[in-house]
Amino acid sequence: MMSVPMSLIAVINLKVPEAIWQDGSNAPLSAAQILDRIRPHGSGDADNLQRVLRLLTSYDIFVEHLCSSGQRKYSLTDIGKTLADNHQGLSYAYYMLQHHQDALMRTWPLVGEAVEDPTVDPFLKANQESTIEYYTKRPEEMNLIHKAFAGMSGPFMREMLEVYDGFQGVETLVDVGGNSGICLRMIMEKYPNVRKGINYDLPDMLASAPYIPGVTHVGGNAFESVPFGDAIFIKWAFLGWTDEQSKLVLENCYKALPEDGKLIVCEPVVPDLTDESHRTRALLGGDIFVMTMHKGKHRTEQQFKQLGISTGFPRFRAFYVDSYFAVLEFQKGVVY
Repeated sequence: MMSVPMSLIAVINLKVPEAIWQDGSNAPLSAAQILDRIRPHGSGDADNLQRVLRLLTSYDIFVEHLCSSGQRKYSLTDIGKTLADNHQGLSYAYYMLQHHQDALMRTWPLVGEAVEDPTVDPFLKANQESTIEYYTKRPEEMNLIHKAFAGMSGPFMREMLEVYDGFQGVETLVDVGGNSGICLRMIMEKYPNVRKGINYDLPDMLASAPYIPGVTHVGGNAFESVPFGDAIFIKWAFLGWTDEQSKLVLENCYKALPEDGKLIVCEPVVPDLTDESHRTRALLGGDIFVMTMHKGKHRTEQQFKQLGISTGFPRFRAFYVDSYFAVLEFQKGVVY
């Protein structure tokens, strides 16, 4: 039902999580008390807000505290806390907002057309522009994409850097599709041996990228070429590309690496078997999203390995950071 995601978007837009969180207090509040914080000059319907809060409580976003008087108060669960901005002004909320923008909502009814004719681009058909064309013309929506990526990238990168040490020995690192450069910054803070970072993305994507010590923002197109580096890092990009596009980028990465260089890829990896687990549902749901919005696809570990072999990478390893994302190493060089 649409009532759940739309209710979630409503409380994010109303800044209900921030009203409850209040710099970490997370004190239970009634719907009326929340309204006083988000609408200090009056107006608003506390009863309707409570109805929304009760629904989202059943989905583990809020905790409901039933007072002896019968009054209901609400605090944030661990999941709900991810929707409140941190000290950097980032949260998972921006990812949710970005995925429910009008352009995407107009595209969802066309899922079936991607089945009937794989040459159809549902997003293009719904919006008369490709995703890149659409967003680069709209700075406000592009800024939301930057915040969505940053809000998702931060927690993932922290976890990845705790369990993966493949950046050791790398002096020049290229981040293909690096957006704002947040991933390079985090990698270089963890690994001071990386003295030079190249944040490589489409020029329009780099227009608002901030200054980062040691990082050079370079505009370009990975389908045409990739800057030289000891290692190349790509995160959450292959999911938006067809196999043909992926091979083109892999070939360009191969050309840009030294003989002992490697390509480090972070992507969701779908399981070989289909089951009813939350992990499988999330990964396959994401696959339908990229099919509809980008004509892309999620892949199995074996499919990634075959893409690498077909473009010259003889060695491949997969490291699972969590249930959803993996670090995939494509090693250049001769197999002994």
